[in-house]
Amino acid sequence: MPFKNLQTFVSHLEKEKDLIRIKAEVDPVLEVTEIATRVVKKSGPALLFENIKGSRFPLLINVLGAARRVEWALGRSPAQVGQELSHLAESLMPPSPQKLWHNRSGLVRVLKMKPKFVARASLTMNKMEPANMDLLPLAQSWPKDGGKFITFPLVITQSPKDGKQNMGVYRMHVYGKNKTGMHWQIGKGGGYHYQEAEARDEKLPVVVIVGADPILMMCGILPLPEGLSEMSFAGFLRGTATAVTDLTRPKFPVPAEAEFALEGFVSPHQRRQEGPYGDHFGHYSLEAPFPVFQVERIWHRPQAIFPIAVVGKPPQEDQVIGDAVQEMLLPLLKIMHPEISDLWAYQEAGFHNLLVISVKQRFEKEAIKTALWALGEGQLALTKCVVVVDADVDARNFNAVLKSIRNFFDPKDDFLLLPGTSQDTLDFTSGKMNLGSKFIIDATAGPRKFNDRPPVSLDIQSIGQLDPRIKEARILEGTMLVLQVTSGGREVLEKMLTSPAFQGFSMVATVSEDVPLNDNTLLLWGLFTRFDCHRDTFFGKTALHRGHPVYSGPLFIDATWKPDYPEPLVMNQEIIERVNRRWPEYGIE
Repeated sequence: MPFKNLQTFVSHLEKEKDLIRIKAEVDPVLEVTEIATRVVKKSGPALLFENIKGSRFPLLINVLGAARRVEWALGRSPAQVGQELSHLAESLMPPSPQKLWHNRSGLVRVLKMKPKFVARASLTMNKMEPANMDLLPLAQSWPKDGGKFITFPLVITQSPKDGKQNMGVYRMHVYGKNKTGMHWQIGKGGGYHYQEAEARDEKLPVVVIVGADPILMMCGILPLPEGLSEMSFAGFLRGTATAVTDLTRPKFPVPAEAEFALEGFVSPHQRRQEGPYGDHFGHYSLEAPFPVFQVERIWHRPQAIFPIAVVGKPPQEDQVIGDAVQEMLLPLLKIMHPEISDLWAYQEAGFHNLLVISVKQRFEKEAIKTALWALGEGQLALTKCVVVVDADVDARNFNAVLKSIRNFFDPKDDFLLLPGTSQDTLDFTSGKMNLGSKFIIDATAGPRKFNDRPPVSLDIQSIGQLDPRIKEARILEGTMLVLQVTSGGREVLEKMLTSPAFQGFSMVATVSEDVPLNDNTLLLWGLFTRFDCHRDTFFGKTALHRGHPVYSGPLFIDATWKPDYPEPLVMNQEIIERVNRRWPEYGIE
């Protein structure tokens, strides 16, 4: 049976011995983060802090930070959800009595999509008016964050034009008792509603839910098509309609089984500096002006639980949720684009920085066509680097992807640089918010090319003699040479342009000293979060042919940290030592 609310899910986790109640007093400023990140790395249990300093409400973290908990929440695996969606779509294209009967269970779920209104709800049993967020267990995740943030809110808005609802997860910088920032990133539904309201010079009513049944919490993250209600889609996934109720605004339904609801509005033409904030690219996103949310009332159910999430260098809780989202939506993408065998955004690179698509090409360069589609599709449009491989290549195995690059990538025909494009708000590499560049690598065999190149070998010990700034080196799959340098990443690469020793590599990259070459997860993080495709990549040779560039030789990537970049996330040593000292008090094995 689906979980009615967050509290029933917590009870289930406790029954399965996959939740730890921490009774010792814990500081929500940094201490919670240090505890949680250690547990996440071991795929450990959810943590319920019952004694948060300065608050009477318990704080929940890592609730969906393990694949097993996501499966319990959904009642099946994310891949099975994807198959259900795929079968339902196929039964409707075109519909037939036989198809509909065969997929009757999916149709029953469709009938449960419409939210069900309830007049009496646990959410409305307690009202805090005027609002005072000082009473909530608000946390600060990283040392140089601009303050405390609400990190797992379900922000509900309605279009002023047609009344359609949107629910999304956008971080909220807490400015005081009744004001927060509203970090509506590029391409977000709530942001579009605010643009509509601002054009009318109207306030935009907003309700922020904190804590809901786990399926609804996941639906807030799903990149659903515009106009498709997340609460309705949750009803499909759950097999039971989402119970909704009104607060003070009629015809503004909100989840009746929520833990907390912050009710208020966002005024037009009002901005305030938001941030810095340690985000899921593993760096601080810098201060920038964003809309301001005025909180008028806070509602909560009895014994309410306040969930949060911490993001940062991988692995973090969001990797499990993000991978589950991919598994659920992939079958639908394959119906729309039958050439796709698999599609995978790498959580190690912050999802939006590296996307690999495996395709079965039906005509020459269909791979490029598919990559260009991805760069214009919903949240996929925020992708920075796209690599396309053949259908028989495991798109989720970076070594297999590199092998395809070694065998089939010819930059003369297979590299496409797209400067001056829109980019993820969190991407800092171009120096301009929401703007950047992208590239596409076609590593498919194609009908007219086959080049089974042998892996490149090189004496790693001798590489350091080429430049004193080179500390370590690693060769990945005989395809990519990665150099860890103390400084001058681009200068080091430029010294290698004419060296025959490096011409056999398909790619050569430099990374900074804080990127460990022996840790595959952090290596991918360091490689793909720290370069702008236009500014920081170049080839051994570039010529202009009839108005377009023609490349040859290795692809050089300066993926070092630059002085105009925000700092990477590092926990204070004092907090690390405090958690080391207190670890037995937490009761975590």
